[in-house]
Amino acid sequence: MDFRDSPEDAAFREEVKAFLKSEFKEGPGTASGPNAERASEEVGRGGVDRFGAYKGWMKKLASRGWIAPAWPKEYGGAGMTVMQQFVFNEEMAEARAPRPGGIGVGFAGPTIIVYGNEGQKRDHLPGILSGEDVWCQGFSEPGSGSDLASLQTSAVKDGDDYVINGQKIWTSGAQFAQRMILLARTDPAAPKHKGISYFLLDMKSPGVTVRPLVNMANTPGFSEVFFDNVRVAAKDLLGEENRGWYVATTTLDFERSSIGASIAQQHSVEDLIAFAKAQGAKSQEPGKNGNGAVSPSVRTELAERSIEAETARLLSYRVISMQHRGMVPNHEASAIKLYAAELSQRVASTGVKVAGLYGQLDRDGKAPAEAATNRYAPNKGRLMRTYLNAVSATIAGGTGEVNRNIIAGRGLGLPRD
Repeated sequence: MDFRDSPEDAAFREEVKAFLKSEFKEGPGTASGPNAERASEEVGRGGVDRFGAYKGWMKKLASRGWIAPAWPKEYGGAGMTVMQQFVFNEEMAEARAPRPGGIGVGFAGPTIIVYGNEGQKRDHLPGILSGEDVWCQGFSEPGSGSDLASLQTSAVKDGDDYVINGQKIWTSGAQFAQRMILLARTDPAAPKHKGISYFLLDMKSPGVTVRPLVNMANTPGFSEVFFDNVRVAAKDLLGEENRGWYVATTTLDFERSSIGASIAQQHSVEDLIAFAKAQGAKSQEPGKNGNGAVSPSVRTELAERSIEAETARLLSYRVISMQHRGMVPNHEASAIKLYAAELSQRVASTGVKVAGLYGQLDRDGKAPAEAATNRYAPNKGRLMRTYLNAVSATIAGGTGEVNRNIIAGRGLGLPRD
């Protein structure tokens, strides 16, 4: 791996840094993108304001043409090279700024570019690029998660419309979305992969009901969505009828290095170190017990997490180096996803350990009078919520078991039996 930027990439890095210094005013630790853990916890705690701030930031990026780094320029994207995308994502993560992405930029837009007709491109791409339109993904169902092709939500042709009935679940950001990319079964008699169609759904359509799902951290990061005779115009069918499975496999998102997640873990460890030092300083105040020192076991654990976070960053560099050489990361991408997911759980566990028994408290973002019994919660209870949210890290986006199978089979050449 070459850790040095080319002259062109170095100049672009300075451009991104200057933009962030000038335009990103929220400050460290306040990223509010829909994929950020802190934004997820804020959905139920003033989440509308948070989401409004996120959309405002996306508009600033859109003004520079950076809302869709990987999209071709002819469709309004930035047309960045693989290395420019990496530099952009790395600097955004270093500044703790929300990065463009999500379903609109990462999935809906690229798929419309490949499969959409001119009317669909005209209707939907500008809203994604401006940061105005938020999209969600209607794929998973209560009985169709890992085996997505077994989905049962139906779409029956009725004149110039399709009538949708069924349910989707684990739909991130559905309560804020204006549009949904939706998979529904249009031919129940066909083999399961060949009877599915892909729709572009208006979330304000009559018959659409969104119900937030509150997780163990008391945050509604996901939702379930119900469809009761929802009518979708035939013009909103993307691609061919019954070919939606193959449309759904399309993605033009080249950023698979997980550099944002790696840097976020480094920031988390740095924040924990600062917290541990601050707690040690407090214990030296008059009337406090202790000598202000961080215990050897905590220092050792924080050192381990710091080394692991740097390892995650180097694994990300490996993936982007492969992409830069025209290679397609496969088991390498699975390795960094698995490592980063398990690391997030270890970092969260260390955070609770550093805080001691107080790390189990949650202020729940309430007013001081209402949260009086929880006024001792460190960092407003964020350590506890991070710990609870981290439980799903090895499930969401591909389970640890699936990624281990990919590493074993495609990486190490081990037999399946």
